[in-house]
Amino acid sequence: MSLGELKKDDVALVGVLSDANSSYMPGAAEAPAAIRRALHCGSSNLCSELGVELGNHPRFNDVGDRRIEVDTADFMAIESYIHEITERGAMPLILGGDHAITYPVMRAIGDAHGPVNILHFDAHPDLYDDYEGNPCSHASPFARIMENGLAKRLVQVGIRTLNTHLSQQVERFGVEVHEMRSLDLASIGSDMDGPVYISFDMDALDPAFAPGVSHHEPGGLSPRDVLDIIQRLPNRIVGADIVEYNPARDINDMTAMVAAKLLKEIAGKMLQNSS
Repeated sequence: MSLGELKKDDVALVGVLSDANSSYMPGAAEAPAAIRRALHCGSSNLCSELGVELGNHPRFNDVGDRRIEVDTADFMAIESYIHEITERGAMPLILGGDHAITYPVMRAIGDAHGPVNILHFDAHPDLYDDYEGNPCSHASPFARIMENGLAKRLVQVGIRTLNTHLSQQVERFGVEVHEMRSLDLASIGSDMDGPVYISFDMDALDPAFAPGVSHHEPGGLSPRDVLDIIQRLPNRIVGADIVEYNPARDINDMTAMVAAKLLKEIAGKMLQNSS
C-alpha cells in the first residue's frame, strides 16, 4: 500500500533501514526483511493472542521500507517520512534499524500528538549525552527526546546497564526506570495517563530468547514478560518501533520469530485500543 492510501486509525507497518549510528556492530538495517519473512513464513498464523486477525485486516497495512543514508540530513528526514503517516491519522509501527531512529520518529509523533508516554523496553537506557562524539548515536536517542520535551513520561523496562553517567541522566530527566534486578511486572504500564508510544529494543530480552542482537546482555526479559505488560495496557497506542535486531547474529531465525511475535501482539493491541 502507498502512504497516500492510509486512513485514520490504520496501523502502518514500515521498515526504516538505518544502522549508521550503531556504535559496535552494523547489521540492524537488514532486519525489516528478515522480520517480514518470519511473519509470513507459514509456521504460525497472523492472529494475535487477543484475537485480532492481522491477515487481510483492512486497517493493518504494510507501506514498505525507507532506506536512510549516513548523513545527518537524511537521517533526520525520518521525521518527515513518519509525519506523512501521522498526518493521515494512521499509527506507525516501525521496524528498525538501530535505536537512533526513535528520536526523529518521536519528533513526528510529538508534532501529531504532543508529548506522549513512552514505554521503552531495553537492556540500556540510551540516555548518553553524546556517545563517542555522536549525539545521534543509538545510545543517545532518549537524551534527545527528553531534551526536546517529546515525552510526557518515559518508562524504561528491562534495564541492566546503569553506569554513573546514565544514572545522572535518569535523575536529570526524571525517567522511571524498572531495572531487571528488582523488576515488578505488575507495576508497569497500568497507571499511564494518555497516549502511549512503545519502543522495543530486542536486547531487552535475554539472549537465550533473542541471540540476534549486536549487544548481548544476559539476565533479561522473557517474551512472556513483555507480552503480559503490553496486553494489559489500557491506553491508545499511537505508534511503536521494534529495533536493534541484527540478522547476522541470529540462530535459526529465533530472534526474527520473536520479533514477528512482538509485531503481531503490538499491532493487535494498537488496533484493539483504537477501535
